[in-house]
Amino acid sequence: MTDLATRVAAVPRSRPGRVAPALLGYAAVRVLGLVVLAVWSAARDKSAYTLLTARWDSLWYTRVAELGYGYEVRLANGDVHSNLAFFPLLPWLERLLHAVSPLSYADAGFVVSAVVSFAAAWGIFAVADHLYGARAGVCAVLLWAVLPVGIVQSMAYSESLFTALAAWSLYAVLTGRWVTAGALALLAGLTRPVGLAVVAAVWTAAVVSFVQERRELRELREFVRERHECVRERREDTPVARPWPRLAGMLLAPLGAAGYVLWVGHRTGAGPLGYLEVQAGWRNGFDGGYAFARFIAGQFTAFPSALAGVGLIVGVALLILLYVVCVRQRQPLPLLVYAGLVTALALCASSYFGSKPRLLLPAFPLLLPLALALARLRTARVAALVGAVAVASAVYGAFWLNGSGPP
Repeated sequence: MTDLATRVAAVPRSRPGRVAPALLGYAAVRVLGLVVLAVWSAARDKSAYTLLTARWDSLWYTRVAELGYGYEVRLANGDVHSNLAFFPLLPWLERLLHAVSPLSYADAGFVVSAVVSFAAAWGIFAVADHLYGARAGVCAVLLWAVLPVGIVQSMAYSESLFTALAAWSLYAVLTGRWVTAGALALLAGLTRPVGLAVVAAVWTAAVVSFVQERRELRELREFVRERHECVRERREDTPVARPWPRLAGMLLAPLGAAGYVLWVGHRTGAGPLGYLEVQAGWRNGFDGGYAFARFIAGQFTAFPSALAGVGLIVGVALLILLYVVCVRQRQPLPLLVYAGLVTALALCASSYFGSKPRLLLPAFPLLLPLALALARLRTARVAALVGAVAVASAVYGAFWLNGSGPP
């Protein structure tokens, strides 16, 4: 059998007891980040809870949850910021939790994000554990938690929800659960535009596995023709996968993203491209990285900002290097497709440049090479390294959220 087929046939190992160390470590990192944010914000006479639940995109999501779609802001330069740019799954969950509890919409957004961030951590562990073992799974979760922009995982934003759906969809693909993978991809497509990366991963895996099965079936038939005496034995020993679950997963996967985009087009009267016009009102679009390259080049006009320009170039180079290492380590194709598209969409979009680190947060497969390297170290050394990075991440997150611009 092929390498992917072997992984698909493997028995899932991600049980609650197995993931406990990863979730406990994740909780510790998140608590540290929140404590540092609270102290930093209090020193600046700001509310940490407001920063997490009622600023920037959080306000747009809660407004959708409370009032529905149709709200827009017209700026002096002619730009139109419409809440149709925000996909509906997070506001739906906020509305549901508000309806069944005394929580406000903002409180509901915070609770949803807190819960799904642990679901995301568990999903990341499940993928890494399935491929490389529990120790690598724990390290992958800790690395995701201590990312410099990890504080976003505790905000009423959609990154944690999307990462949870994407990670579990990819895990379902790796374990051959096609209908589950497609259903989760559908929900991911209702969460963020980058849900198309999950859809592409599901479709790629399904097509490749179909081609591999057909090839193996042809090889079996040739073997049978050459050895007629083995016909009955080979037919009994060789399972033939049913195509219907895989086909159902493929059909389900794009329905979320496609359904919302088509609904926006119908609502705006602009047809199938209506969502692109909504994004254009926010000055968002895909330009192949031209705007981002210009932004980096513009940093070299003065000495202090030139250091930031160098840092951006180094950061992009490291992302590309990590992806190359993922390819060389022969990560499963669905993970490579997903991580590649998430990274490309984040770097090549003409969106607000300060948000790019946040947009890269769901690209967790890029962390797997680092998790493997970390897993080879002794536990004490891992704890020291992760602890030091967690403190730095918490301080940076507090500084970042207390800044003037949105994350």
